[in-house]
Amino acid sequence: MNEELTGIINSFDIPGEPVSFDAITDGHINRTYKVEVETENGSEFFLVQRINTFVFKNPDELMENIVNVTGFLKEKIRKNGGDENRETLTVIKTKDGRNYFKTDKNDCWRVYSFVRDTYALNSIDNPEIFYETGRAFGIFQRLLSDYPIDSLFETIPDFHNTEKRYESLEKAIKNNRANRVGEVEKEIEFIRQRKDDARLFTDLLRKKELPVRVTHNDTKLNNILFDKKTDKGICVIDLDTVMPGLSLYDFGDCIRYGASTAKEDEKDLSRVSIDLDLFEAYSKGYLEAAGQSLTEKEKSLLAVSVKIMTLELAIRFLEDYLNGDEYFNINYPDHNLARTRTQIKLVADIEKKLPQMEKIINSL
Repeated sequence: MNEELTGIINSFDIPGEPVSFDAITDGHINRTYKVEVETENGSEFFLVQRINTFVFKNPDELMENIVNVTGFLKEKIRKNGGDENRETLTVIKTKDGRNYFKTDKNDCWRVYSFVRDTYALNSIDNPEIFYETGRAFGIFQRLLSDYPIDSLFETIPDFHNTEKRYESLEKAIKNNRANRVGEVEKEIEFIRQRKDDARLFTDLLRKKELPVRVTHNDTKLNNILFDKKTDKGICVIDLDTVMPGLSLYDFGDCIRYGASTAKEDEKDLSRVSIDLDLFEAYSKGYLEAAGQSLTEKEKSLLAVSVKIMTLELAIRFLEDYLNGDEYFNINYPDHNLARTRTQIKLVADIEKKLPQMEKIINSL
């Protein structure tokens, strides 16, 4: 593999020879390596990544999105007196000026500069970390608030279209391909009672009451790089799903994932709830950074967005269970059912706490 990687790296505009390769195993979609290159000025580090073209069918559009968005961010960061090489990703082009390299096997590879003296986290140690996460995603949203949205490609169509997700679930119920509908009548009924919630955002989009923005669409904690010296969240990474969407997608999904007191597949439902201290910490950081770029309508829906995004994931897990577990990786036969029940319990807890969550947003 090192010989193959060396050939790939040598196709990019990198001055020097690769001397070490370290596989990074945190990601689930793309194969990634940290590569050390020896140059005249000493060692430099790069991230070399194979694009998953099964998930992302059009690497040209994918990479054009990333190059254009990071270029736009770099200009804004420079104007604000920041460090463009640390506060956003830097795409390294091939020697012939392309955004990625395609091998004889049709594998597509890209290279980023490695952002030194940073770290990423997979779990939250304290509210201050989640505050920094909200602040980083808020800055990302604010800096891209005037990006020319029509120039952005949709890399995964209807990714957060909850209304279409609901319709797809109903088809799965009707088809009952895995013969499991009888096991999940309570779960189906819970979701059907919230059919109107599933179309809330799409209805508002049709009425043009919400602005379409540049959205990240995968706002997990580990997609932020933190500075080792200051512990500040400085760089948003994993930009594959950057595309047109709603700010509410990003806000709600990050809270759903980060402020839950349990894992996505927790079987002991008594452990599943939304942590209001973490919710407040993230909301504070996000609104301090992004608040002036958001409309009053967006702000009024921040709390409910957590419910909608959690409901959407419950729908997706249940659909996959009814279809025979085709999309999500599972570790045991009813893994997707456990995931469904965890998200449903979280929706129910969010509904109970929604008045408190809205009060927190209003106070901020």
